[in-house]
Amino acid sequence: MLVSLHVKNLALIDEEEVFFEEGLNILTGETGAGKSIVIGSVNLALGAKADKDLIRSGAEYALVELVFQLNVEQEKRLKEMDLFPEEDGTLIIQRRIMPSRSVCKVCGETLGARQLKEIAEVLINIHGQHEHQALLQKKKHKEILDDYAKGRAGDLKEKIRECYKEFTKLQKELEENAGDETAREKEAALLRFEVKEIEEANLTAGEDEDLEQLYHKMVNSRKIKEALYTAYQMTGYGAGESAGEYIGRALRELKGISSYDTVLADLEAQLQDIDNLLNDFNRAASGYMEELEFDGEDFARTEERLNLVNHLKSKYGKNLEEVLAYKARGEERLNILDNYERYRSEISEHMGKAKEKLLKLCGSLSDVRKKCAKELGKNLKQALLDLNFEEVKFEIQVRPCPEVLAMDGYDEIEFMISTNKGEALKPLDQVASGGELSRIMLAFKTVLADKDDIQTLIFDEIDTGISGKTAWKVSEKLGLLGKNHQVICITHLPQIAAMSDAHFLIEKNAKKDRTVTTIKKIGQEDDLRELARMLGGAEITDAALQNAKEMKELARNTKLY
Repeated sequence: MLVSLHVKNLALIDEEEVFFEEGLNILTGETGAGKSIVIGSVNLALGAKADKDLIRSGAEYALVELVFQLNVEQEKRLKEMDLFPEEDGTLIIQRRIMPSRSVCKVCGETLGARQLKEIAEVLINIHGQHEHQALLQKKKHKEILDDYAKGRAGDLKEKIRECYKEFTKLQKELEENAGDETAREKEAALLRFEVKEIEEANLTAGEDEDLEQLYHKMVNSRKIKEALYTAYQMTGYGAGESAGEYIGRALRELKGISSYDTVLADLEAQLQDIDNLLNDFNRAASGYMEELEFDGEDFARTEERLNLVNHLKSKYGKNLEEVLAYKARGEERLNILDNYERYRSEISEHMGKAKEKLLKLCGSLSDVRKKCAKELGKNLKQALLDLNFEEVKFEIQVRPCPEVLAMDGYDEIEFMISTNKGEALKPLDQVASGGELSRIMLAFKTVLADKDDIQTLIFDEIDTGISGKTAWKVSEKLGLLGKNHQVICITHLPQIAAMSDAHFLIEKNAKKDRTVTTIKKIGQEDDLRELARMLGGAEITDAALQNAKEMKELARNTKLY
């Protein structure tokens, strides 16, 4: 559940911290008080686009922090994302919004928008006016049905995705190789030339690097030999002024006195090591100079070979590994072109088998969807009746379309509804008004709430276009939902506010010549006054207060059942 929301320097909010409770949390306030900022700040913390204009005037940054208490399943899923909450199951999400950028941290780790979205899907469901409108889209119908059926359809959908990928891969391969015979012959002729050119070079991986090194050595052989010979002379033993001669003399001097003291013996040993190293260096230098002799033919062969290798690299790859890989691909492609009919027949056969398997899986998924559609339709009809749709008929149609294969099956899903007695079922987008859509969405959320592990549901504008008896029905449904979930709801209807387990008042006031939005939890007395305000006019009368008391008592009695 969402334990707390901390907001600083965001829009009209100076700094506020709200501690939410279990059950139904209601947020109310005058129009324009800043109720939308609360939901907006939650969305911001969960990765919504951040505008620098949201930063409060005069502040360097805006800050939103959410604290969640996770259940076991949520902890498990977040750990699968390599996120590790506190030992007590606490998860902190913090987003700092600055003029040039924003930074979001979860469990102390900086994350991007995509990861935040994945985390949000585990923690919370936020429902606003835009989602009500999404109900008019058929793709949303499929999502809702599959959410309901995910325990039974999950494995099938995964198998369909894999099979569909394989089928479309074969289809694409066949299309890419479907040129006419003349084009294939031209392509084959070019490939034969290229493969032969590489083959005749008899290349070895890494050969180009060895050739470059040898060529560089040959070109600079005279300079190398002169410098090395000088070093050899200066460190050898043949010349009177060389390092070897001086070290030899020094060694003889030390040998004459090393028996007098162990320290002198150690010094002699060290100098002997130096003398041995110098001897090794001299022998190695001498051997290198002997091997540094190249004749003109050796140089010409090396240069010619290097030119060939570089020519092939310029055509087929930046190194010999890529050149050889190009040759392998060419041979593979040639095999296809030279045996095109057999290749086409084999691919077509594989495609046929893949399609047959895909259709079978799609059929199985369609059967599951049809069964779940009946269950969900029945449950939704009851939920709609509870929400004051007195003569409602509701049906989820699952129409298989085998000719339209997709990654999520071949079904077309559509919600059909009739809200008046005697009227035929029609597509949802042809019937439902704005107020009806909000209730239909609430019905879906009520039915689907027990199908996932998300504890927290936020409703914004769930009361759009409703009043009177219908408002009470929506209030009852939200109260029922709050028994097993944490529900946070922004409303302007007193019937819904009366059902609250915790009531928060959002106000806008002038503070030090600036407008500030504040959020505070209100007790029983202020709760009644806020209900009276929502019920009455400009002034809170005794009659409005009495009405508020009766409404609160009615809500309390309703929640007992």
